[in-house]
Amino acid sequence: MATVINWSVSQLDCVPQAPEGADYVICCHWQCTGVDGAYSGQVYSTTSFAVVEGAFTPYASLTQDQVLGWVWANGVDKTATEAAVEQQVETQKNPPIVAPPLPWSV
Repeated sequence: MATVINWSVSQLDCVPQAPEGADYVICCHWQCTGVDGAYSGQVYSTTSFAVVEGAFTPYASLTQDQVLGWVWANGVDKTATEAAVEQQVETQKNPPIVAPPLPWSV
């Protein structure tokens, strides 16, 4: 089975009355999750955005894909993040360190 990766946005922080428009997004709370059967991994973070004069999409018109595009354009390495999630899943599937029962306690 392959790890299924999903990106999502859980919260947008906004300036209520910016000169560019109401509810101007300045920060995105996002997560990248991966699931492979019973195993899962997750990276959660935030990305801040500078106010760009003349660049405004009304809050009600934003899409998750658009906002995630901003996240990736503002320093979040999509490929590296997905690789980190996949590594978490792989580590659960094949732990690099184990703690077997003590041989004298069996």
